[in-house]
Amino acid sequence: MRFSTLLFLLLPTVAFAQQYDLLIRNGRVVDGTGNPWTHADVAIKAGKIARIGSIPASEAKMVIDAKNGIVAPGFIDVHTHVEGSLNLRPTADNFLQDGVTTLITGNCGGSAPDLRVFHDSLKLKGISPNLASMIGHNTVRMKVMKMAFREPTVREQAEMEALVEQAMKDGAVGISTGLIYTPGTYARTPEVVGLAKIAARYGGTYASHIRNEGQDVKTAIAEAIQIGREAGIPVEISHFKVASKAIWGRSTETVAMIEAARREGLDVTVDQYPYTASSTSLESIIPSWALADGDSAVLARLRDGATRSKIRTEMLQSLKKNLRKNYEYAVVAAYPSDTTLNGLSISQINQKRGRKANAETEADLVMELMEQAHLKRIQMVYHTMSEDDVATILRYPNTMIASDAGVARFGSGVPHPRAYGTNSRVLGRYVREKRVIPLEEAIRRMTSLPAQRFKLEDRGLLRPGYAADIVIFDEKTVGDQATYDQPHAYATGFAAVLVNGEVVVEAGKHTGKRPGMVLLGKGFVEAR
Repeated sequence: MRFSTLLFLLLPTVAFAQQYDLLIRNGRVVDGTGNPWTHADVAIKAGKIARIGSIPASEAKMVIDAKNGIVAPGFIDVHTHVEGSLNLRPTADNFLQDGVTTLITGNCGGSAPDLRVFHDSLKLKGISPNLASMIGHNTVRMKVMKMAFREPTVREQAEMEALVEQAMKDGAVGISTGLIYTPGTYARTPEVVGLAKIAARYGGTYASHIRNEGQDVKTAIAEAIQIGREAGIPVEISHFKVASKAIWGRSTETVAMIEAARREGLDVTVDQYPYTASSTSLESIIPSWALADGDSAVLARLRDGATRSKIRTEMLQSLKKNLRKNYEYAVVAAYPSDTTLNGLSISQINQKRGRKANAETEADLVMELMEQAHLKRIQMVYHTMSEDDVATILRYPNTMIASDAGVARFGSGVPHPRAYGTNSRVLGRYVREKRVIPLEEAIRRMTSLPAQRFKLEDRGLLRPGYAADIVIFDEKTVGDQATYDQPHAYATGFAAVLVNGEVVVEAGKHTGKRPGMVLLGKGFVEAR
């Protein structure tokens, strides 16, 4: 079966009979619970699911023939970074064409500083997907303490807690940390617990890019669990992985830690992108102490011979610890000062510049690239994981699917392919081809589980009264087309994607409609 086009049947006007705006017929409904699919029709009225069952076509103004395809809830991506890109590209084509109808942003400690202003700007512009946001710890800490490498004073802690409280009243669904990034990496656990307690008071979730995802990953997981325990808040560990060759295969142990916490009664879950490469900034290779106190201080360290030597030594020690001989695993995704470097590894750039092929010269090159970019963000792709660990984590029932991506500008740079194909890759590669998890289970991880985690009470299931966020796809052809070498390629197999009852993707094309809503957390207060 192929979805070349959808069948839209415009019916004659018969006012007394047409009680529904739209009817999806002849589909196999996977409702998001994990239950097996069943043949059923889905009727929509005023942006909501009105009825599921056997429904005559004459009762709707418009009919979509699903042609025996899968009809499922729209996917909820719990880990995105769209603060700077959704306003610029509000149709969010790369997400919608991968079946994603709701984005959770504000992850890894970075968010819009004023969520009410951010939300209002999106409402004014109009967006295609729904969106909810967390408040970022790094954003809050930066506002109060800049890039200070120290503990907060009592007054500073109180100021940060007040900012988190205001964000929760402005509609945040939780608080996120990026404890591998500056300035979040300078925070000790009690600081984070204090802020998480405020988010918990307003029904929020604690989502964390933990302090280490390599050899110290178990210590970092333990810290996230401790924060959840002490703050009394649900925990979501972001892009769960084992990112060091030295400990490949230990995912069985890290998953066991999550399950042990749940047996203790702690609400801990994880999310994952289905790839063996990560993507973050080049500065993550640099020791965090060298990035403290602002750009001028960082540049001074990079230009001081003794300090530069110390940075290089620590970089080489980290390589050795992770069983790496050089920086071949680190590939430039977007270099602002010279786009000809996009798609090349640090090792390849080093050779291109005619230098000795060794780790020492490559470490120097990393620092030079940062200087030449004037410390602007240099996006990278890091090949650090094993396929076996990816599969092990995916098998865990409390693992959600997340892209860790922003709204892509088609054709710009060489980004991680996860921006275009995260969900379709799970459905094509890990469900259909490798049979790591069943179809219904994969859809549960993309729909009702994320909705439960972030308390989106009318999303994530096909139920009467729920928002009509719906995807229709062919499970035999759905798949990702984006690769590391050619990442700008939309997913295939999606016949239609609906957001709040409006068709935003039809037969692989975005319709241009912007029916998305800003979804607000439980602590939202109307008046400021």
